[in-house]
Amino acid sequence: MQAFGTAAQLELFRSVPGEIAARDAQDLMAWPFFSLAKSKRCTPIDFTMGATWISVEAVPEHGMATIWDADILIWAASQLVEARDAGRPTSRLIAARPHEILTFIGRGTGKDHYERLRAALDRLQSTTVATSIRQQHQRRRHRFSWINEWRETLDDHGRATGIEMILPDWFYAGVLDRGLILTIDRAYFSLTGGVERWLYRIVRKHGGHQRGGWSFDVPHLHLKSGALSPLKQFAFELRTIVRQQSLPGYHLSLAHSFGRERLIFKPIPVDSFVAAARRVGLPVEKLP
Repeated sequence: MQAFGTAAQLELFRSVPGEIAARDAQDLMAWPFFSLAKSKRCTPIDFTMGATWISVEAVPEHGMATIWDADILIWAASQLVEARDAGRPTSRLIAARPHEILTFIGRGTGKDHYERLRAALDRLQSTTVATSIRQQHQRRRHRFSWINEWRETLDDHGRATGIEMILPDWFYAGVLDRGLILTIDRAYFSLTGGVERWLYRIVRKHGGHQRGGWSFDVPHLHLKSGALSPLKQFAFELRTIVRQQSLPGYHLSLAHSFGRERLIFKPIPVDSFVAAARRVGLPVEKLP
């Protein structure tokens, strides 16, 4: 495929199919960049905490990019890091087959899933973000969309055969900085709830593999989520997640102190071989 639009000067990076580790960008894991609801959200996210501020805006036609749409960015980050570590050149202009993306993020490959992929790309392209993150010492505002441009090619029957997308500088630079990427459990893609998915990412970012774990006040978590739901509903969802213990690799608990509810999360010790298998998506239950 020929380069398109503003990408004329960019080299084309072709994704490589196969089992690779899933990597996530730490900035996206730690801050409220996405809608946590499956219903269309047009209400902006306006978030400020200390020197960090984030503004996310959507258009009525498509709504705000969701945390499920962010799976495409996880796929892109995983491809770029895998190529970089193998010594292959990378680019903001990525080409892939839709089947590769859908398979990697644990989706089906039927016609309805291709249509949902297109809708996700539209939301990522039409959602605009402005943030001070990685701009705090510069007197400028960085505004971008999660995907600058995207296009697809179709066969004679109207089926998608290829997708090209252009990633923004802000995301691309963060991915290629070794300190700003974390490997995540492939079981993440099986999580169905928006708060559940968001919670895994923030737990993975802050809890990591620290033996003592980490903790957050529930009101603080509610603020960092950017969710539209009131604190009472958010806390109810957290309690449900704690009861179900659904986050891969972590044990959750709740504690009360000084009149405030606090979420505590600790990594579950696992065999190093099993952990490596999970990271690349191998079915652990079938291992010898």
